[in-house]
Amino acid sequence: MKLVLYIFLIAFLAIFSEQKGFGQRIKGAVIFGGNLTQVDGDNIYGFKKWGLNAGAAAIVPIKSNFSFTLETIYNQKGSKQKAWYYEEVTDTSGNVIDVRTGQYKVKLDYLEVPFLVQYTDKKIITAGVGFSYGRLVNIKEYQHDTLVPTTTLNSDTYNRNDWNVIADLQFRIHKNFPKFKFNIRYAYSMSSIRTRDYYNQYSGEYINTRKQYNNVITFRLIYVFNEQPPLDNPR
Repeated sequence: MKLVLYIFLIAFLAIFSEQKGFGQRIKGAVIFGGNLTQVDGDNIYGFKKWGLNAGAAAIVPIKSNFSFTLETIYNQKGSKQKAWYYEEVTDTSGNVIDVRTGQYKVKLDYLEVPFLVQYTDKKIITAGVGFSYGRLVNIKEYQHDTLVPTTTLNSDTYNRNDWNVIADLQFRIHKNFPKFKFNIRYAYSMSSIRTRDYYNQYSGEYINTRKQYNNVITFRLIYVFNEQPPLDNPR
């Protein structure tokens, strides 16, 4: 419930930040982009899964070129491995009881509230660091092209809470379009999202136990409602 209230608060600030007087103190922004994601610790390597990253933000100037930014975003994370082999598992009578392909995918959808401290240089480049809290709202896990029915929000397979550390860089796209910024962000889970035991798929022998973490690279377009262009240097 608290997360929903945060979402409505940030959306309200973003929408009404252009109002005279109010917008002089708080800037609003809308955000749209995508993630390249992987889950460290799941024995799958590479940022192979795409996900949506979209929402709104409130930007509060504090002193000099520093500002606070509070966002609310819908953030899709996870991991993906394409099928790379095909193997039929049969019973003693030769009947196929299972098929293995090596395919794996997990889709983790979060409602997330990032908080950043940012520094802007000449209204062109903005760098920031911070953290975020995400609440898992949807999950689907597939193994060997088959949905895992036991992996649900209520199964405690994955931690419902995801705290992340964030590094963020924004660029003003063009001097004639000061309200548009291109954003690159890196985020990593501060605590594990899952602890999983791994076994040999043929012998069933225990291999190891690994903790898993979200690892995310984000590319976004940000529209700031009342951003002004930098003044030209006098001749």
